Amino acid sequence: MTGSPAPPGADAPPAPSTVEALVDLLAGRRLVSLTGAGLSTDSGIPDYRGPLAPTRAPMTFAEFRSGPDARRRYWARSHVGWTRMGHADPNAGHGAFARLEACGAQTLLITQNVDGLHERAGSRAVVALHGRVADVVCLDCGARSSRAALAERMEEANPGYADRHASAAARPDGDVLLESTGDFVVPPCTACGGDLKPDVVFFGENVPRPRVQRCFDAVDALGPDDGALLVAGSSLTVMSGFRFVRRCAAAGVPVVIVNRGPTRGDDLATLRVDAGCTPTLTVLADALDPLGAVSRPRRPA
Repeated sequence: MTGSPAPPGADAPPAPSTVEALVDLLAGRRLVSLTGAGLSTDSGIPDYRGPLAPTRAPMTFAEFRSGPDARRRYWARSHVGWTRMGHADPNAGHGAFARLEACGAQTLLITQNVDGLHERAGSRAVVALHGRVADVVCLDCGARSSRAALAERMEEANPGYADRHASAAARPDGDVLLESTGDFVVPPCTACGGDLKPDVVFFGENVPRPRVQRCFDAVDALGPDDGALLVAGSSLTVMSGFRFVRRCAAAGVPVVIVNRGPTRGDDLATLRVDAGCTPTLTVLADALDPLGAVSRPRRPA
């Protein structure tokens, strides 16, 4: 699976002076972390707004609900993309967050990503703010089911479809770019025959309130002298993540942002690291977890 190409030098670790400032600021503090699509680019999943990111026009919830043609277009593109995203592995950046949790430095990980790679890397205290693409929900009866099971049903209804479109360009939402999807067959809900939707938050939907409240509770528990918010791989363009940066900044809690390129939260950051997530987080985890409280994630068998 091919993601956005990284700019020259993007995989290099930050300058020693930057690393020293990063470690000095975060050592001994309780962390809440917030991650975005930029963290998964090293796993081959394109990001949204980073350097050289592909043009993105995501389907809104209203469009998805507008009729069968829109849902067919969504599921055809998503089916091909799922066969690729399902083979993506956690990278060392995901592993670094699992180490920060295991050594006690991190109390909660909030992710805007729907790829499930944090959990596969070993993180347990995770709030998937926008849901997980591995789950499916029926819009009519509310039944939840596995995306893997739906993928099998889609392959049975559309034999060889993913293989025929193997060259389609990948997009950040885990789908691909397809122009013609009129021949794709979308299986209905097995419980009621209703319309299925990935259990993720579309543009135009709200993040479930209990999910948001858990994040605010963790952020509000941070103190200016003993806590910090660590942001990695997010441009903070959408309010769903940016609100936690604003909350911390207003309370005097340090905010550290690690991201290639500018972000919406730069003016609120205590420390800004313009570097790749994987090398920066690996160095940080090595410093805060020198004894290796958890081993680095192994590739799935």
